[in-house]
Amino acid sequence: MSRPDPLKVLTVCGVGMGSSLMLRMTAEDVLKRMEVPAKVEATDVSSARGMQADVIIGQGMHTEAFEGRAPVVVGISNFMDKDGLQQQLTEAFEAQGWLEPQP
Repeated sequence: MSRPDPLKVLTVCGVGMGSSLMLRMTAEDVLKRMEVPAKVEATDVSSARGMQADVIIGQGMHTEAFEGRAPVVVGISNFMDKDGLQQQLTEAFEAQGWLEPQP
């Protein structure tokens, strides 16, 4: 499966005004570092349920509801951990065939 270009990425939190914005900035930095073109949008859980996305990122308590709604759903615990998010996205993108596995 080829990777959509650019990826549509949603960062979600309960109300879409605080942690999803921080996560958006973290995700934008990580995707840029990975050289993956993406449009990242911060939103709340309710709005995200009606939106199409290639990737959904948020706290585990919010992302459980999105399993199967997007090709990649990533639950995180630390919004500022860029290395951790990059590792999770790399593994998920490789599983989708969007990145070549690293040796």
